[in-house]
Amino acid sequence: MVTAIPPGAVGEEATLAGRPLPPGPLGETVKLGAMLVEQTATHLLTKAYVGNRLNCTSCHLDNGMHGAAATFLGVATAYPAWAPREGRVITLEDRILNCFMRSENGVRPPLGSRPSVAIAAYITWLSEGQPLRMNAERSLGPNAVAPLKAGAAQADARSGAVLYADRCAYCHGEDGQGDDDSPPVWGAESYNDGAGLARVPKLAAWLKVAMPPDEADLTEQESLDLAAFVNSHQRPRFRLEDHLPKPDRMGEYNSRRDP
Repeated sequence: MVTAIPPGAVGEEATLAGRPLPPGPLGETVKLGAMLVEQTATHLLTKAYVGNRLNCTSCHLDNGMHGAAATFLGVATAYPAWAPREGRVITLEDRILNCFMRSENGVRPPLGSRPSVAIAAYITWLSEGQPLRMNAERSLGPNAVAPLKAGAAQADARSGAVLYADRCAYCHGEDGQGDDDSPPVWGAESYNDGAGLARVPKLAAWLKVAMPPDEADLTEQESLDLAAFVNSHQRPRFRLEDHLPKPDRMGEYNSRRDP
């Protein structure tokens, strides 16, 4: 749990999760970013941009500090990076804001806005001291989840349904809608079909290293079967125009895009 930082509390000795924070306003911004990652759907600075019940930490476990499950560790070293989906080079901030549109099924916050800068500062702080490894192939950090050897064609959603009932329903519910502690995994309050996890191979690779929490003992086949079952359910459709800033902000957005 990230707690609010008292005024003037950030100094050279201030820490977060045992790591030293930068002094002054930069340290305050890093700690704010950590709070937004944890409380994305409910925090006053971000909830207007979120369209479901997911927080960043729903996928980036332990506030992005988990070493394998979509970790933020080292991510900032990869940017600017080539993004095949966008067909252009993007910044870390771009990548964060794209998650608001897809995984959060919400609206892209303005570039340079307080939440955008804070989350970018937090992720950059988690990459401090690591060498730059700008990624010319894809917009992922050096510790990104590795793909599984098996492909989606080998997935069996019927076996996944049995596994879900046995391993997942206790936390995420038989209806997949979760509770106050566990996020929904399908339906209107989950990620939309434009999110990376909406692709069976991506979700399966993540499940293999992330679930169940603190165990992560699924086999590759089980991970594929579960991913196929989860993604066989309905979820929001992604239409880019529904997730861009409102018309009064489009001028700022467009002025910052590549020509």
